[in-house]
Amino acid sequence: MKRLAACLLILLCSGAHAVEFTDDSARRHRFAAPPQRVATLAPSLTELVYAAGAGSRLVATVIGSDHPPEARALASVGDYQRVDVERLLRLKPDVVLVWTSGNSQRELAQLASAGVAVVHLEPRRLGDVARAIERLGDLFGTADAARPRAQALRDELASLGREFANRPPVKVFYQVWSRPLLTLNDQHLISDVIRLCGGRNVFAASTTLVPEVSTESVLAARPEAILSARSSAAGGEPTMRREPAAEPFVTWRSLDKALPAAKHGWLFTIPGDEISRQGPRIGIGARAICYALEEVRRER
Repeated sequence: MKRLAACLLILLCSGAHAVEFTDDSARRHRFAAPPQRVATLAPSLTELVYAAGAGSRLVATVIGSDHPPEARALASVGDYQRVDVERLLRLKPDVVLVWTSGNSQRELAQLASAGVAVVHLEPRRLGDVARAIERLGDLFGTADAARPRAQALRDELASLGREFANRPPVKVFYQVWSRPLLTLNDQHLISDVIRLCGGRNVFAASTTLVPEVSTESVLAARPEAILSARSSAAGGEPTMRREPAAEPFVTWRSLDKALPAAKHGWLFTIPGDEISRQGPRIGIGARAICYALEEVRRER
C-alpha cells in the first residue's frame, strides 16, 4: 500500500494525466499519462515531434530523419520500405507515430499485436501541419512549446498568401519523377502550396493522388513553370534554384518551341526535404515556390 501511495503521489506531483487522442485513421487512443518514449517511422514525423517540443522523448526513427541535427543521433530501425520490428520493440516505445500511406501495413499490424500504440498521423493540407504540431503538443503534454511553433507556421503561410495568392496566375507542372513521369493532383499538400503562391496545378483534376502522365499531356497543358525536388541544399545554397540544365528536365529541353516553361527557362528545383516532407519546414518550401512563380511573372 505504501508503494502504491508513493506512485500515486509521484503522478500527482508531476502533473501526469490521462490523454485521449484520435489519429488520422480515426482510431482512438487512450494513455494513462503523456507518452515518454516515442518512435517515428517517417522523417516528417520526427520533425513534427521536435516542433511540438517533445524531441527529447524520441528513442527511434528511420533512415532520412536528419532534421533537426540532433535527430541524426537517434537509433534507426529501418526505412519507409522496411522496419526492424524486433529492434523497435526492444526499445520499448510508449507510442509509434506512423505515416498512414507510407509504412508497411504488415509491420504496423505486428506492432499493434505486440501491444504498442500505433498512431497514424499524415497532414494532407497546409493547415493540417500546424494542427499536427498542436495535436502532438496535447498528446505529449508539451502544448506550451507546440502552440507558439504552430502559430508561427500559420503566420508564415498567411503572410505568403497575402503577398502572392492574388497575383496573376501561373500554370505549374510539378514533376515528382521523370521516368515514369509522375505528378500530383489537387489532394496533395504541394498543390496547396502552389495555390497559396498564386499558381495553378495543371493536373489538379486528376483522380489519382500521384498520377503517371505522358509527355504529350504535359505539352497539351502548356505549363509556364516546371518544378521538381532535389537533394537538400547545403549550407549557404539558395532554397530555390532556376536550373534548366538539371537532369530532371532533360525531356523538356528539346521541346522548348512547344513548351512555355522550357522556352523561357522557367524550370526550378526546390530542396525535397523542404517541400516534400509534411512537416514544419513546409513554410520554407512554400516561400521558395512563391519566389519561383514570381520570377515567371516578372519575365512574362
